[in-house]
Parts: sequence; structure tokens; C-alpha cells
Amino acid sequence: MKIKEKVSFSTEDAVRGNGKVNLMGMSASSLADLMEMMGEKRFRATQILKWIHQMGVRDFDQMTNLSKVLRGKLSEGMEIVVPEVVSCENSSDGTRKWLVQVENDSCIEMVFIPEGSRGTLCVSSQIGCALDCSFCATGKQGFNRDLTASEIIGQLWIAADSFNQFSSTTTRRITNVVMMGMGEPLMNFDNVVEAMSIMLDDHAYSLSKRRVTLSTAGVLPALDRLGDVLDVSLAISLHAPNDELRNKLVPLNKKYSINEFIDSARRYLSKMPDSRRKVTVEYTLMDQVNDRASHALELSSVLRELPCKINLIPFNPFPGTEFRRVSDVAMNRFRDILHREGYTVTVRTTRGDDIAAACGQLAGLVNDKTRRQARYKAKLSAQQAVRILS
Repeated sequence: MKIKEKVSFSTEDAVRGNGKVNLMGMSASSLADLMEMMGEKRFRATQILKWIHQMGVRDFDQMTNLSKVLRGKLSEGMEIVVPEVVSCENSSDGTRKWLVQVENDSCIEMVFIPEGSRGTLCVSSQIGCALDCSFCATGKQGFNRDLTASEIIGQLWIAADSFNQFSSTTTRRITNVVMMGMGEPLMNFDNVVEAMSIMLDDHAYSLSKRRVTLSTAGVLPALDRLGDVLDVSLAISLHAPNDELRNKLVPLNKKYSINEFIDSARRYLSKMPDSRRKVTVEYTLMDQVNDRASHALELSSVLRELPCKINLIPFNPFPGTEFRRVSDVAMNRFRDILHREGYTVTVRTTRGDDIAAACGQLAGLVNDKTRRQARYKAKLSAQQAVRILS
């Protein structure tokens, strides 16, 4: 794990309502700073990190290679807390979805998707989402707040614990992590970077930088910063080949255009030590919206200067949406055009839709601060009334 620049940290970021500091979301460098503040050696941070994230231990008394005095100091002013699991659902295809309660009684969702030897955990970064993309259920829930680093990495801890991954005799189930759950990761920059650094740390989860992916809709100032502090895989949520259409689907595009977005992604790649790296372009296909042959050709043209591979995602319906799933004919036509244009293209298999765990369906239980949820519910009620009366 290589962090190119020290992430700033204040213990106030982790202080809970009871006055104790939650160590769950502290990276190695943050823990080392904390140990130094406590008059301890910095190497203690590595020991604590291993206990929490490799052995799943949350009781300081069980951390037997720490002195009794240090364990006492930790117990007095620190704690190790993860969010509370409200429910866990299993799909017929093996997908698992957790509903997790965080502070202030809101809930987030996280999803595990098994596929052969690969197990991918989709992690949330915010309670709700402020971007309000028109085809995403999360955005219709409104926005409450950013998740803390503890609440982000706590999702990985919960999943690892549920699969007994902390046992040395258990095969690792979670091989990949994607920041593609609820929220826009780059709008919660510091907490996401802190949590992802723990994912990559050899003394924590030791995930490969190629197996940890951050997906963004295009918060460009933060994207330009990301390559200075972390080296992870990048996915960009494009969903349209031109600004006119993307303005309607992804309102953030009105601030940062497609060309600006692609330029920023290219700058990110230029900071990576491996010149062979590529960006994953995510494109959700919706029937009669962005699935025409002309759209495929336009997308091919706009991506020509970006080293990338393209992931086509069939739209997954949710209550109240105006969009429909793309037809197989249109999907295959779109894919084949891009193949002929020389791109590597994959079609994302829909997983977990029977438990509303598919891409774009995550909603949680958000205490909305934007009033968007009320407008969405009013629209949904109106649609239901029309169906009843018709």
C-alpha cells in the first residue's frame, strides 16, 4: 500500500457522543499519531490495526501484545465500534444485502456479490446522495450526511465478520471492494481516503490497489486530488455521450462537462506508477434514452483519448421511476458497435434484483435533509392514484 501524501487527521473527527475516540476508522498513520499523542511508541499503531482488521478483535483486553498499562489507557478513552446490522437478506443468486443503522437512526445498505473465486463488496460513502441522478433510487431518498471513516470501513469489517474471514483457517470471501454504494465518494473525500487506506494496508485487509475501486460521477476538484494521496482503480459514471443528455441524467454535468470529466480521469491515470492502467467507464443503458446506435458511436468518439474499458449496465427499475430496462437487442447492438470501434466492453450481469440489491436500487432509510424524499413520495403517491383510478 502506497500513500503518496500523509492524510491530515484530527482526533475530533472520531470522537463519539460519549466522549470516547472510535479507533475503527483510523488508518495506520492516524493511529500512529494518536499513539504519539498518548506518549506511546508509533509502532503500537500497527499492532492495534492488526487486532482490529485482521483478527476482528474489538476488546482491548484481548490485545495481548500490548502492555496492561496501554490497554487500560485505551479502554478508558477509546473504543472500537461498528454500525449496527438491522437486517441481512440473501438473494437466490448468492448476493447478500445488509441494512445497517448508523448514528442519527438513518440506515445505509451494502451489498456482497459472489462470482466464482471473486467476492465483491459494494460499500456506501454517504447517507443518501446529494447528486440526484435521475435513474438512481439512492438519489430519490435525498441526503442526510457523510459517513465517517469508521462507518465506511465498518461495512467491510461487518462483511468480513459475517463470513468468518477473521479466522486464519477461512478462505477470504471478500476479494474486491467497490465504492459504488449509496453516495458520491468524492464528496466525502477525507473519510473515504482514510477508509480506503485501511483497505489497502498490509496490516489490515491487504487488498490490492487493482481490487479496490472508487466510482465517481465527476466531482473534479476532488478527483484531481485523489491521485496525489491514493493509488486505486477508478471508475467514472458517464451514462451519456454528450452534455445535453448527461445534463438531464446527471445534474452534476452542468457544472463539470463530459470533456472536463474525461480530462480529469486522464490526469488521474498520469499520476499512476503503472502506465498500463485503464479507467472503467460505467454506462447505464435505458430503453429509448441513451441506447441508440448513434449514442454508441458518439461514446466511442468522446472516449477516444482515454485509456479505458467500458462496462454496460442494464437499468434496474425501482418504484416511481420513469425509465425502463434496455432491450436485449439494443444492449447487444450497443456492445457490438463499441467492440468494432476497438473497445473492451463488458455487460454487467444483474445480480440481487430480487432483494433490490442491484446497481442503482440501493435506498436505505434516510432521514432526508433536502426535502427530495418528500417530493419523490408525493410523485409516487400520485402515480399510484392514477393506476388505481385507471
